[in-house]
Amino acid sequence: MKNKIFISAIFLFLLNAGISQTLQNIVNQASNTLNGGSNGNQSNSNPLTNDDVVKGLKEALTIGTNNSTGLASKLDGFYKNPALFIPFPPEAKQVKDYAKQIGLSAQVTKFEMTLNRAAEEAAKNAASVFINAIKGMSISDGFTILKGSNNAATEFLRNKTTNELTQKFTPIVQAAIDKVQLTKYWNPIITKYNKIPLVQKQNPNLTAYVTERALKGLFKLIADEELKIRTNPAAQITSLLQSVFGSLLH
Repeated sequence: MKNKIFISAIFLFLLNAGISQTLQNIVNQASNTLNGGSNGNQSNSNPLTNDDVVKGLKEALTIGTNNSTGLASKLDGFYKNPALFIPFPPEAKQVKDYAKQIGLSAQVTKFEMTLNRAAEEAAKNAASVFINAIKGMSISDGFTILKGSNNAATEFLRNKTTNELTQKFTPIVQAAIDKVQLTKYWNPIITKYNKIPLVQKQNPNLTAYVTERALKGLFKLIADEELKIRTNPAAQITSLLQSVFGSLLH
């Protein structure tokens, strides 16, 4: 009887030890993946290197910006997307109201459509600007982004590049405005309004307005793309993306 009890005790001890070791192995492997093998247990996994993380994040942003500019630059990419639609300049709302009152509703609609056409046209040239900005990501930036929120990469790109992008984007937007003849629809409206006695003259900077709203729309699309890549395995379309972002899903 004592022998049976002794054997049973040994069996339970080995069983518990096996379970504990299995759990420890799982923890070690997960930690090893996220920390680049810093816990020394590298034989059971392929830990991410610093270069892997940065390359993966650059790849994610490249894919995200290419997809976003593709969506934004197609016909009606802004105009028929409620999340991106550029309305009449808010500071000139009284101009819009007056134009409608005197029978210029069709011109107002055409003007708003052309505002959005200008943004769509400008977006065709945005991808290369974003890609150049992505190249400057450091290793420190990479790990901060990897462990950050679901829009951390987008916010990194926004914070690092908005000023430069605005400078580079402005002539692109101006060329787009000229191409779609935006002022042809704006000038009759604003001219009639500014002839009203005693009103405060209005002349919003349309290039600055379209530039700001176009960039806002593009970053919205980039954030959507980042969320998909972070949380949806089907969006992790390369082995590097699967390695970097797949480690966050387990």
